[in-house]
Amino acid sequence: MKVKIINRSKHELPKYETKASAGVDLRANIEETFTLQPLERTLIKTGLFLEIPEKYEAQVRPRSGLAIKHGITLLNSPGTIDADYRGEVGVIMVNLSKDPFVIEDGDRIAQLVFSKVKQAEFILTEELSDTDRGEGGFGSTGKK
Repeated sequence: MKVKIINRSKHELPKYETKASAGVDLRANIEETFTLQPLERTLIKTGLFLEIPEKYEAQVRPRSGLAIKHGITLLNSPGTIDADYRGEVGVIMVNLSKDPFVIEDGDRIAQLVFSKVKQAEFILTEELSDTDRGEGGFGSTGKK
């Protein structure tokens, strides 16, 4: 799969760090250092614009190191970038820790993973088939 990209950031293009990497890192493209306060959320731009092929999406996902070490994650995760979106890629970050977190220009703030998409055809009906689970949700199949 080939993805066209415009890079208006000051940073190199995203790249796969290993042969088996599923995602590429997205970097903050900001003019000045930003401090994300506890329980604060913000949109950090990347300076990247994508042309994703039809029937694919790009998923913006948290970086595990930021999550475990600093309590930093992403809202709307995974965020979907549709194939017909042409705007700048942004990352909605949130600080779930009790400490402020400093974001510098060029910091790796998220991962981008591409995935094939299938669109559903909806068939209007009055009833659905029965299952053992039925309407049970939100942990209903876990420990009793």
